Amino acid sequence: MAKKKTVKTNAVRMLEKKKIPFDVYEYAWSEEHMGAKDAAEDLGVKESEIYKTLVAVGNKTGPIVAVVPGNKELDLKKIAKVSHNKKVDMLPMKELEPLTGYIHGGCSPVGMKKQFPTYFAIEAKEMPDFRCSAGMRGLQMKVNPQLLADLLRGEFADITTE
Repeated sequence: MAKKKTVKTNAVRMLEKKKIPFDVYEYAWSEEHMGAKDAAEDLGVKESEIYKTLVAVGNKTGPIVAVVPGNKELDLKKIAKVSHNKKVDMLPMKELEPLTGYIHGGCSPVGMKKQFPTYFAIEAKEMPDFRCSAGMRGLQMKVNPQLLADLLRGEFADITTE
């Protein structure tokens, strides 16, 4: 029986290189159905297990990355405080690919063109694993959040709102 080949994105390559255990899951997506809720339904998991990678810009630090549960929203005031910014705004979508190398709906916290300060929602801290984008639309990776935070020199913080 043929073994299914894993798609090699920058995120997958980096985790393999650092020998961080992970699993990759493919799912169907479309322009109308590419949010965390759709991914959770397709993968048969709770929306709270799918984490979105969001890129924002702080007035002092520049780009920052937030990794938040699919069933919650990023609180810009909270992330501004923990990132030592006075104000934080979401990065305009047209600037995402030039800055990170990833497109909307396929942005992974791992393997961006440059490493930016990264903040993980505190909800992930005690989870044995969570799912986040593996670097392309329709591709999620299941990985231990603490190992991912260690790799990215990320920080767990209260950065979400309902």
